[in-house]
Amino acid sequence: MHNFEFVKPSTLADAVAALGDGEAQPLSGGQTLIPSMKARLNAPGLLVSLTGIAELKGVCREGDMLVIGAATTHATVAADAAADFPGLAALAGQIGDHAVRNRGTVGGSLANNNPSACYPAAALGTGATIVTNAREIAADDYFQGMFTTALEEGEIITSIRFPIPQKAAYAKFLQPAPRFALTVVVVAQYASGVRVAVTGASEGGVFRWAEAEAALSAKFDADAIAGLSHSSDGMISDLHGTPEYRAHLVRVMTQRAVRAAL
Repeated sequence: MHNFEFVKPSTLADAVAALGDGEAQPLSGGQTLIPSMKARLNAPGLLVSLTGIAELKGVCREGDMLVIGAATTHATVAADAAADFPGLAALAGQIGDHAVRNRGTVGGSLANNNPSACYPAAALGTGATIVTNAREIAADDYFQGMFTTALEEGEIITSIRFPIPQKAAYAKFLQPAPRFALTVVVVAQYASGVRVAVTGASEGGVFRWAEAEAALSAKFDADAIAGLSHSSDGMISDLHGTPEYRAHLVRVMTQRAVRAAL
């Protein structure tokens, strides 16, 4: 690991000012950033910790929205979102292990946009809004490919606004050792229709499955998509599975998520 400076501001304004340094990088849970620094794949000159900013933490309901501060840990979401959004709480409670859940944060996960992370599917599957220190970004516009988002240099996620669905659930097919997602599907039903988001499967990162959304909007039942199949084009191929296998998992996990929601 290279040498670096470290600051822990107590206000968002101070954090934004610190990130004006060209060598600065924000640090939230650090579950991806710190390992990359240890491997010398990343060498920021200054780490700006966001964990001391009280306004970036917490879970609260505002009307039909569940608002979660960006520096809120997965463990806190699992506990505090259970009453209003049990599907999201269940997702948070199955991320990594106890150490990861008590350190990793919602905002850090979305800013990093790891293709095997669960929160991108939650945000896209619910049509969430990612709020930053400068603007609000719809989830449909936020995710732009593996490890790529609409965030600009120095922009900080401050909170995420999740529309609370009528029914929702997620299904995760994980790699047993690291507990990363081989394929995750989030299904959410709203009065306007059903959204289906998939991560861990595509080379392009998290995506919506339009055909399943149409079928489930017409009939919210696992059998409604029994005859559908997702193309294997652009699916990830690695030691864990072929593109065809991942395409098959997309339908299987979507059906499991629908059954769980019901």
